[in-house]
Amino acid sequence: MGWDKARFLGLWFPVLAVLLGACQAHPIADSSPLLQFGGQVRQQYLYTDDVQDTEAHLEIRADGTVVGAAHRSPESLLELKALKPGVIQVMGVKTSRFLCQGPDGTLYGSLQFDPEACSFRELLLKDGYNIYQSEARGLPLHLPAHNSPSWHRPHQGPSRFLPLPGLTPVPPEPAGLPAPEPPDVDSSDPLNMVWPSQGQSPSYTS
Repeated sequence: MGWDKARFLGLWFPVLAVLLGACQAHPIADSSPLLQFGGQVRQQYLYTDDVQDTEAHLEIRADGTVVGAAHRSPESLLELKALKPGVIQVMGVKTSRFLCQGPDGTLYGSLQFDPEACSFRELLLKDGYNIYQSEARGLPLHLPAHNSPSWHRPHQGPSRFLPLPGLTPVPPEPAGLPAPEPPDVDSSDPLNMVWPSQGQSPSYTS
């Protein structure tokens, strides 16, 4: 009986060795939900109303200045891309400039992405607002005061932002197409369901 048991284990030992080797060669991928945000891209507006009488959207202009605009504009539509879990880069959709922060906290738009100056940690608050901090320096992202340039008192502006979804533009109507005519209610075919005859009936030919 003992010999049969040893023989049985001897037959299964190579199979177990192959299975264990396959498990070691192909580890199970990390299924953490945080890793699903890597490379995620969102088009949003960053709205803030931190300061009394101030409602603004973060705007990256073509000359590289960063301001708070009272209304949404093409320059305030931003692309937020996840670099890794909790860290993003921000780029103006129209200007193709990255949002960056200087050593003193000033904001500017750069055509070149600098990981040290243009990477921000995104912190989610319970009220739906977000706080953004420089990943390298730990400085919070402050929006300049309304109608003031980005280098004017960078630490005294709003710092809480509400991400708003970017609106999908409505495609323009094709040019050159005539407007549809209203139906002829007095006609026997007001909806033009019957195709016109391509020829005359033989009974009406002379």
